[in-house]
Amino acid sequence: MINVGELRRGVAIELDGRIYSVIDFQHIKMGRGGAQARLKLRDLRTGAIFDRTFPASEKFARIRVERHPVQYLYTDGDLYHFMDQQTYEQRSVSRELLGDAVNYLKDGMQLELEYYGEEPIGVELPLNVELRVEHTEPGFRGDTATGGTKPARLETGLVVNVPLFVNTGDIIRVDTRDGSYIERV
Repeated sequence: MINVGELRRGVAIELDGRIYSVIDFQHIKMGRGGAQARLKLRDLRTGAIFDRTFPASEKFARIRVERHPVQYLYTDGDLYHFMDQQTYEQRSVSRELLGDAVNYLKDGMQLELEYYGEEPIGVELPLNVELRVEHTEPGFRGDTATGGTKPARLETGLVVNVPLFVNTGDIIRVDTRDGSYIERV
């Protein structure tokens, strides 16, 4: 069992028979009454994200999530295929299970597949990835009415706001946590 004070980002817990990952954690001390913890949780099976508040005395069942290094191979319809780097077995994971991670997957990419027992429940992406800009409008000097950024469609289909100097064909680094532009490579 794990108490509220030991909760951190990325900790996996079991609650009401379902498994969740803690995305965000806030400890709140009210003027009157006891302390509370406000959690932002992600259901590891469905990908749904929601907020819940618990008293500070609450205890949770901690679950063990195993991570296996895998290589992304290819997509076949709604299935994404990975090869386990240790056993060389191929694993198929549905698009629903991967969620927004599909916007960052490139052929041959190294990442970690998360398992609860024998069931794959998600992927752990690197903090940033390098992707090629497939299309963006040309930026013109002095065109800063929109804050100096423009939309760019990347090779995976993700659309990111980039600075005006980024052109079609450039390779940029993108933060996988929030999908934001970091730098041109």
